[in-house]
Amino acid sequence: MRRLLAFVLSLCVVVTTPIPARAAERKQLLPGFGSYARLIRLEHSVVGRGRIVASLTSEDSGGKFAPIMESTDEGESFHQIGAIRDPDGRLGLCCGTLYELPQRVGRLRAGTLLWAASYRQDGGAERRVGIKVWASKDGGRSWTFLAEAARSHNIDGIWEPEFTVDAGGTLWLHFADETQAPQYAQVLNRVASTDGISWGTKQLTMAIPPDRVRPGMPIIRRLPDGRYYFAYEICNFRDRYCDPYFKISPDGANWGDPADPGTRVTTANGNYFQHAQTITLFPGGPNGVRIVMVGQIYTNAKGEPQPNNGQVLLANDDFGSGDWYELPAPVHITGIYNNFCPNYSSTLLPVDDGQNVLEIATEYDSGCKAFFGKGPAF
Repeated sequence: MRRLLAFVLSLCVVVTTPIPARAAERKQLLPGFGSYARLIRLEHSVVGRGRIVASLTSEDSGGKFAPIMESTDEGESFHQIGAIRDPDGRLGLCCGTLYELPQRVGRLRAGTLLWAASYRQDGGAERRVGIKVWASKDGGRSWTFLAEAARSHNIDGIWEPEFTVDAGGTLWLHFADETQAPQYAQVLNRVASTDGISWGTKQLTMAIPPDRVRPGMPIIRRLPDGRYYFAYEICNFRDRYCDPYFKISPDGANWGDPADPGTRVTTANGNYFQHAQTITLFPGGPNGVRIVMVGQIYTNAKGEPQPNNGQVLLANDDFGSGDWYELPAPVHITGIYNNFCPNYSSTLLPVDDGQNVLEIATEYDSGCKAFFGKGPAF
């Protein structure tokens, strides 16, 4: 009997041994062209609270537009619920962002969705790139144009918009700005609004000499303690290529000296993401929040792509301070290089009560395609 019991217990040990995490069975988000996806969960809306909403850039005979997708099963599947079509999509559309207002801003109620993107980058030698803002009161099904929040004063571009509401209730639109060349190749600027319709003059948040340095790709998340985490890349800085950095603001309105590069993100052995980082907040860790990052090219300290390039995320449990550590990416991407498509500005979201990561990433597959999948967050 003792031998039989020992045998049964040994079987139990075999059965409960953890199985290494594997890549998700990825699925295409939408037929045809797809790039620059974004994911949010509705937390403040009276329409569909708890549902997941995704946006991306796509294209058809009418030009580029933004399909809006929804998931009601924690990212197992998506279906299209709306689309944003602007006439200027025929002249180019880039780098859209999706945001849910956490509180009322002017006549825009908490739960209103905001979407913004750069338009007209393919407008020719006299182009003027503008960032246009749209709003939805019904969870992404219908959209109303609000304003062109910023426009280039010359042929250079303004890119990668990102919304946040600061502690005082002001709505900010952050973006990368090339229009201050030749003094700066690119800076980070922002404009403010109290209603989403009228926007102020641009204010500088980051500008680093010499002229070749390019801070860009702003991402802002409010931490559980009320502070604001500002993630971005800085390209051509010192001996670095396009590395991820961050700053933390007490109120989301004040970001310190624009010439201060902030804190660089690396693992203990110096690995880091080159280019197109994004971050998302997950539950976990001693402070109740885990910051999880995805980027385009995962390299060692020398900038050499690693064997798990396209298969890894980075995480930090101390508000970004100290070393970051690796997590498995649920969507595996191949053929990655410095280009607008493969693994470029991927997006993450916690699902299943934070137990899993939902990811949308892009890859060349007879054109640029967007794929989604989810996997363990630990």
